[in-house]
Amino acid sequence: MPTPSTRDVVIVGGGHNALVAATILARAGRSVLVLERRDEVGGATVSTSPFRGVDARLSRYSYLVSLFPTVLARSLGLSVDLRRRRVAAYPPLPENAAWASMLARVAERVFPTLVEPLRSREEMRRLIDDDATWGALFETPLSETLERTFDSDLDRGTVLTDALIGTFAPADDPQLRQNRCFLYHVIGGSWNVPVGGMGALSGGLADAARAAGAELVTDAEVVAVAADGRSAEVTCADGGRYAARNVLAGVAPAVLSALLGECSRAAEAPPEGAQLKINMLLSRLPRLLDASARPEDAFTGTFHVNEGYEQLARAYREASAGEVPSVPPCEVYCHSLTDPSILSGELRARGVHTMTLFGLHMPARLFGGDAATSKLKAVEATLRSVDSVLAEPLEDCLLRAPDGAPCLESLTPPELEAELGMPGGHIFHRDLAWPFAESEEDVGRWGVETQHPNVWLCGAGARRGGAVSGIPGHNAAQAVLAAC
Repeated sequence: MPTPSTRDVVIVGGGHNALVAATILARAGRSVLVLERRDEVGGATVSTSPFRGVDARLSRYSYLVSLFPTVLARSLGLSVDLRRRRVAAYPPLPENAAWASMLARVAERVFPTLVEPLRSREEMRRLIDDDATWGALFETPLSETLERTFDSDLDRGTVLTDALIGTFAPADDPQLRQNRCFLYHVIGGSWNVPVGGMGALSGGLADAARAAGAELVTDAEVVAVAADGRSAEVTCADGGRYAARNVLAGVAPAVLSALLGECSRAAEAPPEGAQLKINMLLSRLPRLLDASARPEDAFTGTFHVNEGYEQLARAYREASAGEVPSVPPCEVYCHSLTDPSILSGELRARGVHTMTLFGLHMPARLFGGDAATSKLKAVEATLRSVDSVLAEPLEDCLLRAPDGAPCLESLTPPELEAELGMPGGHIFHRDLAWPFAESEEDVGRWGVETQHPNVWLCGAGARRGGAVSGIPGHNAAQAVLAAC
């Protein structure tokens, strides 16, 4: 077999971060090859038509955008319209001037650093320049801050949800996983709707990468990576081999370790996703128990369902014990109320709407035995939870496909692992890390380095990863350019 030609960079996985890295590196004159195991690039940021015979393109996995820096989008030439929802949340988000001021201060100072080399913990603390704020967000469990700041159980719970999306932890977790998740959710500004769906975002990024000269190959499952610090070779399932000077991994760190033939680090717990995703099409919006709220308003923003502070705590205890929460906390929103373009003209004329549901405290462990039965139980319990705040059953509002099937699909963590290669179905690839260096040797680095000098993380599992941000892709590209 002939020796494969050498690229400057081979990127394993074609998610949105990989496409960002590919564009930056190709524009810098590097030869770039992206290998994606699925039949399309985009990873979790894709749109699909899941219901046969129904012309609607839904954001199947991820659904909102917040952390994508405007300056990065402009530099990539990305023209996707990120539209702000006219209603942020129902019930309305709690009002607290001091709290809002504290978060604004942190966002203003921390967010720009996400696309810079890592600062030390002390440098980040000096940048924030407020000991009370630092203690509240970076040193003590979020529960203490919420209980001190808000009197209402509902207000505490509504704020806490930002700390639990994709993270299975209690409010008082001493490891502060909830604090880290909360930080990433609040420093990027409002969570916006990508017009045209997530596929518009990944499609725009793919176009930018190709225009820059990157080669994108689909149906190319990588099964092994070998690297000696100076060169590397990537092997695919079909026997194809690709030589590279550098390898970027858009896959999770645990997946990269397996590709390298390494054992996962014993000190790091296996990733575990904690969400139930349900995608629906509705023939009409359901009526609410709260007659003072119009469904068109309530479902435009994030509609919080049974997400009180104590309800979240109870659901966590039940899930920790291996039981589907009796009243699953969840949140829904209707993309089509802000962006109807994802529906055909015929569906729009009929008053059809999308509904996206994200269920909290649904860890992968709940689906480890009889997965089908557990999934059915989880979906039924979640729909009952939604029905508890409606004036009519949600099932009565579901659109039916031409074959009579209800337009509802659900995805559990194990299914996300099978479809997207996310270990444990963890949407952040592993627990989120602080956005600063936690060791002296990492100060000044980009948070994408591995133990191999020419292998880099460029996905959600990098430090300052997670969410639909493009930040890990940008940082991996900068690390490669600085090293070469």
